[in-house]
Amino acid sequence: MSNERIYKMTVSSVYPMYIQKVERKGRTKAEVDTVTCWLTGYDKRGLQAQIDKETDFETFFADAPQLNPNAHKITGVVCGVRVENIEDPLMQKIRWLDKLVDELAKGKAMEKVLRS
Repeated sequence: MSNERIYKMTVSSVYPMYIQKVERKGRTKAEVDTVTCWLTGYDKRGLQAQIDKETDFETFFADAPQLNPNAHKITGVVCGVRVENIEDPLMQKIRWLDKLVDELAKGKAMEKVLRS
């Protein structure tokens, strides 16, 4: 899938899949919201507004209030690619979010997921 196609995917189309993924492993929608807000700086109301507007990932991250200063601590592999080695800044942000959701689904403690 081309990067441009991923950038134009709506957050509202992917978000339910994030929730399904973590709920199958005993985690919650609230935890998905927590990691998403931690990464982007949105509050829960702002996050829901972006979902309701069917914002694409490019706009979602461009409009994000403030990327978490510890986001660079997110490391590991998503879709066979090391997130810390992704050169495209937008793709790296998208994969960081994917990685946080993956870690939730794998049962990692919230403190570790949030790099506290």
